[in-house]
Amino acid sequence: MLLKAAAFLSAKNYSPRTVRNYTSEMRYIFSYYNQKDPEQIAQEDIVEYLNFIKKQFGSGYDKCRMVAQACSFFYKNILRVPYVVPSSFYPRREFKLPNILGEDQVKCLLKSTDNPKHRCILAMFYGTGLRLEEMCHLKMSCIDSKNAAVKVEKGKGNKDRMTILPKTLLPELYNYHKAYRPKVYLFEGRMPGKPMSNGAMQVAVRQAMVKAGFEKGRYSAHSLRHSFVLTLKLQRHACHTSS
Repeated sequence: MLLKAAAFLSAKNYSPRTVRNYTSEMRYIFSYYNQKDPEQIAQEDIVEYLNFIKKQFGSGYDKCRMVAQACSFFYKNILRVPYVVPSSFYPRREFKLPNILGEDQVKCLLKSTDNPKHRCILAMFYGTGLRLEEMCHLKMSCIDSKNAAVKVEKGKGNKDRMTILPKTLLPELYNYHKAYRPKVYLFEGRMPGKPMSNGAMQVAVRQAMVKAGFEKGRYSAHSLRHSFVLTLKLQRHACHTSS
């Protein structure tokens, strides 16, 4: 049944990440209610499960929302039974300012590793503002060094977009490419032509953060993305102020 759901999601052009997340959440629910068939799991059971993960694991808004959306999709499209997303049971969304790195911190971070691949990953996160999933699946063919641009295929919302590629990154990219010779994706795993996994990329970033002497767990790949966004906003503000 989960295979059917995965096939349906893929046919509807959902991203691989969404397919993986939705099927994983349904697998957890089926395991929680292992004494029931999927058809017997009712909406009140889902509400009970949401309350369970909030209490047991401290699950927040985004996690609960994903569970509810996965259930909504599964019951409407696979089992074809009425189901209403219980949005009233989501915990209130908390707004937290992301931890960002200053320019000096970024320089320190890039100097912290001698690994050309890891240094290039860090530089690309900060220089392009790509999300983790987007960076893992960034293809060589999407890098336009001549026009200083990067094409993001099937990014958030399964949409394509363009972002900048600072020319200061080109030497870093050249050195990395010369050392590793990626075939399809810019950052590949152990299997040539296959993308580097999210987990492996996160580990590379965390290790560099530790080597740079930063507080453990304070910064992440997401922090580098937000640092890029803030830098871009400051640059635009400076341009408007001077004009």
